[in-house]
Amino acid sequence: MKEQELHHLFESAYELLKTLISIPSFSKSEDKTADCIEKFFATNNIPTNREMNNIWAFNQFYDASKPTILLNSHHDTVKPNASYTLNPFEAIEKDGKLYGLGSNDAGGCLVSLIATFLYFYNQENLKYNFVLAATAEEEISGVNGIESIFKKLGPIDFAIVGEPTEMNLAIAEKGLLVLDCVAKGTSSHAAHPNHDNAILNALDDIQWFNTYKFDKVSDLLGEVKMTVTIINSGSQHNVVPDSCQFTVDVRTTEMYSNTEIFDIIQQNIRSKVTPRSLRLNSSSIPLSHPFVQAGLKMGRTYYGSPTSSDQAVIPCPSLKMGPGLSTRSHSSDEFIYIQEIKEAIQIYNSVLTQIL
Repeated sequence: MKEQELHHLFESAYELLKTLISIPSFSKSEDKTADCIEKFFATNNIPTNREMNNIWAFNQFYDASKPTILLNSHHDTVKPNASYTLNPFEAIEKDGKLYGLGSNDAGGCLVSLIATFLYFYNQENLKYNFVLAATAEEEISGVNGIESIFKKLGPIDFAIVGEPTEMNLAIAEKGLLVLDCVAKGTSSHAAHPNHDNAILNALDDIQWFNTYKFDKVSDLLGEVKMTVTIINSGSQHNVVPDSCQFTVDVRTTEMYSNTEIFDIIQQNIRSKVTPRSLRLNSSSIPLSHPFVQAGLKMGRTYYGSPTSSDQAVIPCPSLKMGPGLSTRSHSSDEFIYIQEIKEAIQIYNSVLTQIL
């Protein structure tokens, strides 16, 4: 890619990001950012498809006989936390940084992938097709995001999911299993003996979650991690409750399916366990994959990511790769370095060019 081309793509992507930051786009309410992305593509004379708040486009010379690469990132955000000192909906440039809600997670990734798609859009005789999908509800693992439109994208052979990884290769990520648990007991007056206290019964199971070790450990992702995050029981000081509710956050690895982990948990605790969903499994891609090898040749590193993303519901080989730093996500006064976006466009282009 020539420097002039890179500069033009960067300028276009950067202006789009600043506009997106200025538009509130909380999960399930991303219609205005979807409108903005649609308008951006229309301005560039690229036809798009839309379903709910998901926008996608195919390269000009799409050929169904060729394999297809999906470029995907999301345009929804979490709500700003109370510690913000800047306006989260104002794109503020300062000290080489662009501040604003969604700048790092995952606006910088999205616009860098869009710029990459623009570069390849009208090129003929590529070995691969390209599909760009700007999708919704990622932050809540919603069913009306990439999962809802995936079959409409045609056969996908490989996907790049834009999430902040410092442009390194997250070749595996942990899955997510959220469990709502209810421990039962016998209600009674607190002044009388009661050996069936729901809170104490819950504590037995909570201790199991805190100490149990799954046999299989992932080389990239480590152990399955189970964390009790919510507990609720009782209504007044002198009544022993007959139930205690608690919630467990389980971060799974590719060594087990979510269903397998759920079965093991059910066999080991007394509480009734209800999974909110079993669909957000761990995912991974082999080191031997051509894109991974191309990235490694360029000096990028690889790792296993502890966070989950839309990768969990994309049923094809995929990895996470994008500008920004994961620990900036959901933080106060979120930002991305402006230079990170320009470098991302260049790196995406260089790695993809190697396999095209």
